[in-house]
Amino acid sequence: MKKKMNKLYYFFFCLIFSISLPISHAKEIVESDRQSVRQLGKTDFDRMADHEIRENIQSLKTLMLKLYKRNPSELKKSTSEDPEKMVNWVFNGNHNWNFEAINNAQGTDAMDLTFSEDYKGDKVLPFIVGIYTMLIKAHGGKKEFYLFDSVDPQLLYNASRNIETAVWKLSNAKDSSGKSFLLANEINEKESNLSFEREFGKIIGRTDFLAFTLSEKTERGITRIIQNVTTGLFIPI
Repeated sequence: MKKKMNKLYYFFFCLIFSISLPISHAKEIVESDRQSVRQLGKTDFDRMADHEIRENIQSLKTLMLKLYKRNPSELKKSTSEDPEKMVNWVFNGNHNWNFEAINNAQGTDAMDLTFSEDYKGDKVLPFIVGIYTMLIKAHGGKKEFYLFDSVDPQLLYNASRNIETAVWKLSNAKDSSGKSFLLANEINEKESNLSFEREFGKIIGRTDFLAFTLSEKTERGITRIIQNVTTGLFIPI
């Protein structure tokens, strides 16, 4: 009888304690528990892959914001809002990365639009959408990884090479009038700004590191593609 009473007291204590918790704090505890459960199914490699894709997405947000600030006329083609709101909508909006403005193009098809004179819309949008969707596809369509997830290191490697090509085109490709399709790095006697190149370099470095680490871990070789970026051609993913 005494044991039953103790259990009953304990039950009511837990109930009262849980009710007395602030709602926000209770949510934090639940979310923390969920995170802990998710982490149980992860290897060190899974966590490394999680970190890599998360940091790459953050870099793409930074680059999109920089590109809109460097090319305000492109932003006006999409919205009258400020660039921060546009970036937030692109990365967090309810569109599943399908944008009518670019005919729902993704991957390298979207990236090609940026450097097409026939496409008159916002050129920042397909550039970032293309890189993002290409990276996600190269990661097996995932942004979070678990023990039994399989990612092809060759696709990661190919994605890195495509980003190298995209960076080259961003700096060197011109339209028929000799103007850059988008303004990014600026190098002249008065100014030298390589922040775009550095940010892209981080994405390439992270993706390559994951590709070669995964290749070694799974004993799946990577075919090193000798690619001349000046051709401007992307590798299919």
